Amino acid sequence: MDDARFPWLVLVPRRTGLVELFDLDPQDRPQLLCELEQATNALCAVVTCHKLNVAMLGNNVRQLHIHVVARNPGDRAWPGPVWGSGTAESYAGDSAQRLCLALRSHLTNGSEA
Repeated sequence: MDDARFPWLVLVPRRTGLVELFDLDPQDRPQLLCELEQATNALCAVVTCHKLNVAMLGNNVRQLHIHVVARNPGDRAWPGPVWGSGTAESYAGDSAQRLCLALRSHLTNGSEA
């Protein structure tokens, strides 16, 4: 997500027509959990966070997707939810690109960036 206030990933299963978690075929659910674990590990390796928020809301976008948000005491929404908290702040300069590269490196190599 392009909101520099909160390092944030969104996982979207590569399956069509999914809205709810239970729409995912039972044999695909372990893969989703594995990918969620990889995403949380990568986010924790790349940014400092006290807590991860993992959520599936889907009120604005019906397609099944999972939010993984790195949180810290004192962030602009702490301890409340990030949704509806103030106005998103885009990443400055190349900071979004650097964050994405670090996350991608950790996800593909399994090493800290």
